[in-house]
Amino acid sequence: MGWRSWIAVGLLLTASAGACVAFRPDRAIRVATGVVAHNVCSKTFVSGLDPQTAFSETVERDGLRRLRRMLGFQIDRTARTVDASAAWMFGSRAVYHEGLGCVLRHGTKEPYVLRSDIDALRVPKTPPLLDAIAGPDIVTLSDPALKAALDHAFEEPAEPPFRRTKAVVVVHDGRVIAERYAAGIGVDTPLMGFSMTKSVVNALIGILTQQGLVTPSMPAPIPEWRGDLRREIEVEHLLRMTTGLALDETNSGFDPSSQMVYLRDDMAGSVVNAAVIAPPGTRWAYSSATTQLLARIIRDSTGGPEQSLAFAWRELFNPLGMRNVTLEFDASGTLQGSTYMLASARDWARFGVLFVNDGIVGGKRLLHEDWVDFSAAATLDSDYGAGFWTNRSEHANARGRVRLGIPRDAFFASGDLGQRIVIMPSQRLVVVRLGDSVDPTGDIRGLGRLVKEVIAAVQP
Repeated sequence: MGWRSWIAVGLLLTASAGACVAFRPDRAIRVATGVVAHNVCSKTFVSGLDPQTAFSETVERDGLRRLRRMLGFQIDRTARTVDASAAWMFGSRAVYHEGLGCVLRHGTKEPYVLRSDIDALRVPKTPPLLDAIAGPDIVTLSDPALKAALDHAFEEPAEPPFRRTKAVVVVHDGRVIAERYAAGIGVDTPLMGFSMTKSVVNALIGILTQQGLVTPSMPAPIPEWRGDLRREIEVEHLLRMTTGLALDETNSGFDPSSQMVYLRDDMAGSVVNAAVIAPPGTRWAYSSATTQLLARIIRDSTGGPEQSLAFAWRELFNPLGMRNVTLEFDASGTLQGSTYMLASARDWARFGVLFVNDGIVGGKRLLHEDWVDFSAAATLDSDYGAGFWTNRSEHANARGRVRLGIPRDAFFASGDLGQRIVIMPSQRLVVVRLGDSVDPTGDIRGLGRLVKEVIAAVQP
């Protein structure tokens, strides 16, 4: 059956009353065009990458491959917009705003655009707490073992799936000892973190906890939950994705998390009334929606959209010396906490150093005491902690990573297509790998080899 026939079937299903309630292929296809529009927009206007390459790599990812012959995009560099469609239907538009990245525009309603002076936010009032991790130039590799490790990280197999490594940065004892970048990418190029953004939300909640504004054990401060069973959901349940709400993520285009990110102006508002299907704390299911609810808590705890962005720069990015960061927001003015932060590979490494140093930089504690161990502790019988994946677990995936050479105490921020910050306190190491690997595991074997070889190179 050709793609036109599939579209016809989809439209027929959409037209049926029963399918409109339980099965909306039009929404799933619009999710796909939303992914294309947003990713091409961010990679083009924030990262400065070639839009056609960004499109080609985006449509190779899992879930879009079957639609790739239908998908297309148009870019308007003057208006700074990207329009994507499937067979010239189900269109999505992403709009770029200077310093704020891209936001999807749904219908004719204008998205909320923060009235923040980004340049002013990026100028710290005091010097960074974290010492410089490298000079302005790419660190020259002299150690042959480290050079071999990075050679392996960038080498491509003869056949798909390709790894498409974009950047690797290795930090040992607070200094960059090795780094490499793909063509067209440098030390200042902001790169997509995807779900590594969830770990940044964890850090912001940890800072709020250190400041006494939030605690993991408090009932989640969400007004819609005060009058029913959801009032028992705590901040920790959101961090650990154990809310018991019907918000499981499948990346199918039909699940609430996918539709939240790509179809809704108010992302948190679209999932806040999800049904309860299990008591809080008893069931783990991966869910971007729960992290987006945390993003709304950050917004409300700090006083609003502009205040939440100022908080992130004042309390996290500037103290760590992170400069090449773009934190995107949804169309309602809530930080897009589940997916869309971009930062240079060095800045992602600086973020990792905060956790390898137990939440302390320059003698100042940014994260609440025990926050790092809390974040790395496994949730129920999973290999997920609180905003991070973890090897401190008996789960088969954690044991498998240890066998690959990633230490038992390691935990990591992880994003789609193999974005990783591996944090190894016992080794005083942070390894950042960024790229566009369509391997279903995000090239975990390649990451394991990289980490194993780096550890061998730095050991006395």
